[in-house]
Amino acid sequence: MELLRKIYEMTAIGNLIDSPETILMLFISFFLLYLGIKKQYEPLLLVPIAFGVLLANFPGGAMGVVEIKEGENLLEIAKHYGIMNFVYYALIKTGFLPPIIFMGVGALTDFGPMLRNLRLAFFGAAAQIGIFSVLISAVLMGFTLKEAAALGIIGGADGPTAIYTTIKLAPHLLGPIAIAAYSYMALVPVIIPLIVKLTMTKSELSINMKKQDKLFPPNKEIKNLQAVKILFPIALGTIVSILVPSSVPLVGMLLFGNLVKEIGASTSRLYQAASSTIMNAATIFLGLAVGATMTATAFLNTQTIMIVVGGFIAFAISIAGGIFAVKLYNLFAKKKINPLIGATGLSAVPMASRVANDIALKHDSSNHLLQYAMASNISGVIGSAVAAGVLISFLG
Repeated sequence: MELLRKIYEMTAIGNLIDSPETILMLFISFFLLYLGIKKQYEPLLLVPIAFGVLLANFPGGAMGVVEIKEGENLLEIAKHYGIMNFVYYALIKTGFLPPIIFMGVGALTDFGPMLRNLRLAFFGAAAQIGIFSVLISAVLMGFTLKEAAALGIIGGADGPTAIYTTIKLAPHLLGPIAIAAYSYMALVPVIIPLIVKLTMTKSELSINMKKQDKLFPPNKEIKNLQAVKILFPIALGTIVSILVPSSVPLVGMLLFGNLVKEIGASTSRLYQAASSTIMNAATIFLGLAVGATMTATAFLNTQTIMIVVGGFIAFAISIAGGIFAVKLYNLFAKKKINPLIGATGLSAVPMASRVANDIALKHDSSNHLLQYAMASNISGVIGSAVAAGVLISFLG
């Protein structure tokens, strides 16, 4: 009997019985893994986050991120609190990983579609309305201004931006905000069609962008697009650094990654490292560490539920804001734009554009608007990072 008692104490069965909320967190992790593996919803992001949740809630594993008093150095954190706390406080809490991931995003992004269709880029800015709408609503619901800003940034549909803003303004909310941001990014194929169905008509869905270009050809064309692609990140980086310097860690790294891509062969090794090795490693550590913040104590509370609901509202308003901005434009313009392009003003690149393109093709098999949607989609990445910089400048 003594042997059996020791075996029982060695297992985590007693811990599970004493803490049933831990079982719920394990099921939440299993559900997120299902979405990432079976449904293929952003698996590169959702799988590490979901497994981080699993690690944090394994009874007795001591892998969950905990609040640590200021003054302890990283060696003490690693020794007393384990590897996941070390990763979190060294790479996440310092704000190191989100800009690194932005560098990789920049290296994987082609600004060509946006540069060829600059007027469509304005709808990426219009889609940021969800950030500020939910910010105001969250303050009225009882959140502090900094917490409300961190919640509202979910509407930008950009995980690294949401994490970076939350670290700067409301680090105690990092777990639920990161999970909400990445979960809704993963659910873009579900959320965009839902909002489109509620806000667009069949005639609007059938607007063919290529036919519009034939009816109203552009007056000017870029003669040397490659040179413009190289000059663009340098020029935009300079402008942003002057107007919104607090957004430089995100926008600057995004543009640097894009620059080494566009220069070509002479910087190909930098491009390959930024877009593959470095970004993949950063994504793994970011996902696991963010997931590890979701312990039962930190996650299962009323505030977290409000964040999840508020994040969805921010996401939906951003999509609808882009759509209605296009509708307003079409009232005064001869050359019509498919409002689906406004729906891609989110930062979920390129998934939002692919979803919009699929919706358009269902209504007209010749209506390929991927390149047009990417113009708004890419500008949304820049817009959300700039919006984050503005919030940090005013509230940080």
